[in-house]
Amino acid sequence: MTVTLADVAARAQVSPATVSRVLNGNYPVAASTRERVLRAVDELDYVLNGPASALAAATSDLVGILVNDIADPFFGIMAGAIQSEIGGPGGRAGGERLAVVCNTGGSPERELTYLTLLQRQRAAAVVLTGGAVENTAHATAVATKLRKLGEAGTRVVLCGRPPAPAPADADAVALTFDNRGGGRQLTEHLIGLGHRRMGYIAGPEERTTTRHRLEGHRDALAAHGIVDDPARTVHGRYDRRAGYEATLELLRREPDLTAVVAANDTVALGACAALRDSGLRIPDDVSVVGFDDLPFSIDAVPALTTVRLPLADAGARAGRIAMGREEVPPGGIATIRGELMVRGSTGVPKGA
Repeated sequence: MTVTLADVAARAQVSPATVSRVLNGNYPVAASTRERVLRAVDELDYVLNGPASALAAATSDLVGILVNDIADPFFGIMAGAIQSEIGGPGGRAGGERLAVVCNTGGSPERELTYLTLLQRQRAAAVVLTGGAVENTAHATAVATKLRKLGEAGTRVVLCGRPPAPAPADADAVALTFDNRGGGRQLTEHLIGLGHRRMGYIAGPEERTTTRHRLEGHRDALAAHGIVDDPARTVHGRYDRRAGYEATLELLRREPDLTAVVAANDTVALGACAALRDSGLRIPDDVSVVGFDDLPFSIDAVPALTTVRLPLADAGARAGRIAMGREEVPPGGIATIRGELMVRGSTGVPKGA
């Protein structure tokens, strides 16, 4: 059943005219009243109609791109590639679409807020990038938002993100990275060099990317009969400082580590800095691996062994699918595999 302006007014205990003023922002309204109206809008999931009721089912020229951190090259590369593909016929301004990059800061609440705002704006497409938060209530709320977006005609694409659980709309396309496979490749590489005492710097525990990459690492350990010691794993943010601090903690716990597996390349740079500040050489004393193959990885000294994810290609593909210019993969899901890039930051452990 469609929620009307009158329904919102009744919930907020104000007049329909007051609801209209709050939503249009063209008349001063008391802060407490405005807050009550917006809360009712959220609770009822009300979507503002366009200029005329005949256009209520139409989408706009807006495309929303959700990222965790636009300053992180991982998200910046994908967002730029998505934006490069969203032009074309159908927009009212010379065939172009307006890309709006929504920076969630990793906040589940902000993610839901942006999805609600894009729903109200009747966005032509929404692309969500990066890992999802592993929280049942949040996952269900996001899936519900995605279903409603799809029902309203918005194309939804998940880029570098697992498929959304039910009740997400079946038309939500997922281009998911093979993080498990990449994590396994990295650890297999180190094991092949002779490493057995490896520390692991994982990302935030609530993220799917964190869990999948760590599972790949543990799969490789198990396949070679190496005990997964919980003391050799430290969780932190996906940034340089976290990598630095986690490496010092790993060295405190086990000074004889011969390798550090980092959650991503930025974390790996922090790990390298901590090792150098501790008087250790890379890879002579300790090998280091990252993940993603961000542009700076090859320029690190020594160059970083990592798994290359085709971030720009994945983003461009997501943009084309969002604009209806590329076929949806079978079943609406495509797995994008990474490529192991062996460079100077890994070597045979001392004494091997």
